[in-house]
Amino acid sequence: MSVGLIALLDDIAALAKVAAASLDDIAGQAAKAGAKAAGVVIDDAAVTPRYVTGFSAARELPIIGKIALGSLKNKLLILLPAALILSLVAPQAITPLLMIGGLYLCYEGVEKVYALVLPHAAHAHETALETTSLDAKSVEDQKVAGAIKTDFILSAEIMAITLAAVPSGSMFTQALILAVVGLGITVLVYGGVALIVKADDLGLMLARVRTASAMGAFSRAIGKGLVTGMPYFLKVLGIVGTAAMIWVGGGIIVHGLEAYGIGGPAHLIHDAGEATAHAIPVLASVLRWIVEAAGAGIVGIVAGLIAIPVAGYAVSPIWRYLKSFLPRRRKEALADGKK
Repeated sequence: MSVGLIALLDDIAALAKVAAASLDDIAGQAAKAGAKAAGVVIDDAAVTPRYVTGFSAARELPIIGKIALGSLKNKLLILLPAALILSLVAPQAITPLLMIGGLYLCYEGVEKVYALVLPHAAHAHETALETTSLDAKSVEDQKVAGAIKTDFILSAEIMAITLAAVPSGSMFTQALILAVVGLGITVLVYGGVALIVKADDLGLMLARVRTASAMGAFSRAIGKGLVTGMPYFLKVLGIVGTAAMIWVGGGIIVHGLEAYGIGGPAHLIHDAGEATAHAIPVLASVLRWIVEAAGAGIVGIVAGLIAIPVAGYAVSPIWRYLKSFLPRRRKEALADGKK
């Protein structure tokens, strides 16, 4: 009996070593895949803070919490199983779906620029699209819903990049890696966003330090700097977020076109980046990235400018027509939301 027990314990120990090695492998693959999605992660972090601007300090963290929860649902409950199923039964559908998502990002980003340059025309466009939305109960609900929609597109890109970076293996392993990346990126992005939007509160607390020591004076200086600088930082971050939506969306479209044999835009952008890098080798990597991002941004702007009238003159009327067939209870719920 004792020999059998020792053999059983040896088997358990061996299984534990295999499991630990598998977990290490999954963690390593998740880290590599997450690193490849770093560009989209940065864009996600830059886009999100603008959704909490204009709200009281007491509502900032709850709003971020709602968006983070929606982001987790996007990644784990919708995108993860969808990515696995599509990769298994219809891998050819992933590229067009990503391109549609990229077009939506371009539309959202260019619409923000449109509102800044031509506010009256943008207001008329938004009014025409009012019936397209399902009318949230409050401005906060609308902001959260808009953030979760944008996050869905960015998360889809993250999950697609992750899935492409994962070596072919069992579906269980792929699912675990996608889950680890999705959870890790959500914590990283929204934890960072929470720190950014609450930095002014920290600054106010530091500015009120009354200690007469050198450390107290240093704390007050840091606090005043945070209080003074954060509004400008958030404005800059909002601009970066809008630009990020446009260039990420444009990049998705460019890569999608290349997958369908239309490689002209991708090659032109790549060649421009390489030429700039060779012209100024000291800043080669930085300049290559700037030029390629600018090229993707130009594509994004063109796509967004095309999408705005399409949304106003095609999508909105079609949606209004389809809504006329909704059941009465659904209509009443929509009407109550407008009150």
